[in-house]
Amino acid sequence: MQSIAEKYFSIFTKVMKQKKRVTIYDIAERLNLTASTVSRALSNNRYVNDATRELVLKTAAELNYKRNTLASNLRKGQTKTIGVVVPRINQNFFANIIAGIEHSTYQKGYNLIICQSDELHEKEIKCINTLINQHVDCIVISVSADSYNYDHLQNVIDQGIPLIQFDRVAEELETLKVINDNEQASFEAVCHLIGQGYKKIALLEGPQNLNIFRQRKNGYLKALKKFNIQVNDTYVVENAWTRELGAAATKKLLRLPDAPDAIFASTSDFSALGVLEVANDMRIKVPSQLGICGYSNEAFTEITSPSITTIDQFSVDMGKAVANLYFDEMENAEASVIPKIISIKPKLIVRGSTSKKG
Repeated sequence: MQSIAEKYFSIFTKVMKQKKRVTIYDIAERLNLTASTVSRALSNNRYVNDATRELVLKTAAELNYKRNTLASNLRKGQTKTIGVVVPRINQNFFANIIAGIEHSTYQKGYNLIICQSDELHEKEIKCINTLINQHVDCIVISVSADSYNYDHLQNVIDQGIPLIQFDRVAEELETLKVINDNEQASFEAVCHLIGQGYKKIALLEGPQNLNIFRQRKNGYLKALKKFNIQVNDTYVVENAWTRELGAAATKKLLRLPDAPDAIFASTSDFSALGVLEVANDMRIKVPSQLGICGYSNEAFTEITSPSITTIDQFSVDMGKAVANLYFDEMENAEASVIPKIISIKPKLIVRGSTSKKG
């Protein structure tokens, strides 16, 4: 008599056998054919006669055979898979980037593997290593705020895997890049604030190790210089780039003896939302007493009260540009040795939070 343990082991073994993936070798064994013949029949090879092909297809269906696309593509030297690493999936900007990439890759029969770095350098490295091990054909990345060296990205290049950077990029790496003109966009935003009558404009800036935030600060300084407005260092707040940090910075700014009359949250619309919430809590009227401008055109900026002036980065178009850049480079066998850089011009969207003059 079998023990209870033996019975369970027997059942478990049967279940595991049932779950085992059916291969071409299983079909070959069932039909007493060679694996190569089965493979050719499944691939509709003209050297396999119709009777054999039909028998193989019928048996494959009976055994619930699923073709291993990854293995097949690996034999051809590609996986038709692109890896994408973003800092945050739940931000509208990055979600739209992914949607734009997917729009173009789907039409070419490619799949995406999405990874999130959570703004952490070590996690970003793990994401990159995972994608390399998955044999992706290309890696697309917007680097994390916590990044302090890019050896892991150089490793991608050294292994011959195409690397495309977008938005936040490691400028020292010679790769394909899709970027915005951040300096010009910030310049136009601050000029707009000055044109509305604001003279004491504060800047909420992001981590200065990232190129985009350095560029946005340069645009802010350039606009002040154009209108001969002296830079007030107390109006420039470092790393105020989340909703919470934007709110904390705003409380300090608005309690200054000579408080600013406008705040440019150059980091993100989330930071601008923090500014608006504090202004409302302190019963400061927006835009008559305080102007607020954000960055990225997150969906919520249209429905706040008042709606938030922001900068549209055309994120879906950026995503499409990323994918199309890869396909263009792959199709052009005689591509230039100088990596292409595509720059997409952002657009200032003026809304209620800065419309002081109507």
